Amino acid sequence: MRRLLVVAVALFAWGTARADEPPADLPPVDNGVHDYDATEGASHGGHARPDPATFVLEHVSDAEIFEIDLPWGGEFKFDVAKPFSFLVFERTPGACSAPISSSMRNFPSLERFLGGCWDFRPTKAVMMIWIASLILLLVIQLAKRRDALGVPRGILTNCVEVLYVFIRDDVAGSSMRQSDARKYTPFLASLFFFILFVNWLGLVPGMFSGTGVLAVTGGLAIITFFLTQAAGIRTAGIGGYLKHLTGGVPAFLWILMIPVEIVGLFTKPLALLVRLYANMLGGHVSLFFTLALIFMIHPGVALLSVPMVGTIYVLEIFVGILQAYIFTLLTAMYIALALDMGHHDKDEEAALRAPPHGEELVSFAATHSGTEVRA
Repeated sequence: MRRLLVVAVALFAWGTARADEPPADLPPVDNGVHDYDATEGASHGGHARPDPATFVLEHVSDAEIFEIDLPWGGEFKFDVAKPFSFLVFERTPGACSAPISSSMRNFPSLERFLGGCWDFRPTKAVMMIWIASLILLLVIQLAKRRDALGVPRGILTNCVEVLYVFIRDDVAGSSMRQSDARKYTPFLASLFFFILFVNWLGLVPGMFSGTGVLAVTGGLAIITFFLTQAAGIRTAGIGGYLKHLTGGVPAFLWILMIPVEIVGLFTKPLALLVRLYANMLGGHVSLFFTLALIFMIHPGVALLSVPMVGTIYVLEIFVGILQAYIFTLLTAMYIALALDMGHHDKDEEAALRAPPHGEELVSFAATHSGTEVRA
């Protein structure tokens, strides 16, 4: 394991060091950030020395071009969006070729979408999601090994089994009723494994962190939001769901409580979105910038920065599974809160129908008054 870790860190450091040798033909960047600063730094063979900050931000930003530096020189480029050019729709002629304004430099897709360019082509973040999903399906297929009695066999099978049982018992089971836990465990387990594989795929040298993109974590948060609201409506009904938006306060306070409750519905998925995105993006930025100290200060800094990268890399492996667990746990808690809308009303109705404690004792005594109790 230690040897594999050393090789991974070395490859990661080598890939970052390739920034000092910019390729001859640079593709146009769609996000408005220039690949290399031609006005700063020393010249190397006719090429300007890259700005470390720009280089790092490019490697953690989503793009249409997927690039991998090859060990024997050069790089492999793949235009992810090109095969899906039919997914571009121009509501306004020339909207997709319009220049990006300086105020929206960090949000080019949003500006073009609002301007009439509806571009649904995939990016390298989407490609990472596809790759992670294929790997996950392959792992699940390989984890189906069982003996004649149905007992899991093999390290991979037992690891998957342990994680699934953990999600079922300690995440879903501890957050909601057992009947509801059995119903929502498949979704929670799928969510956990998907986020875990996307997080870990971003740690492979040359790959890209899909969960380090706001659109990906936003999509997961939107799925959780709609599932949570559907769970609440399903158990409480439309009337019960709207009733809980009043918070149980008197009618004259509804004008204050209803907006607060509506805002609370959206703050939950927003917390999921920001937590996962910030942690994964921050980890990769720290990795790149720690290695960039070699070019920003002195090559001798590698004696310190490379071991630090190894430590951060091991920490990121743990962070990958931790963030998948936290996202899944919070999702289970939000679903449980929505389910409690219906359960709470049913429990209140049952309590109102039940006779008082004293009447129960009187009824019991009257029923068993002539009965002889024997040991």
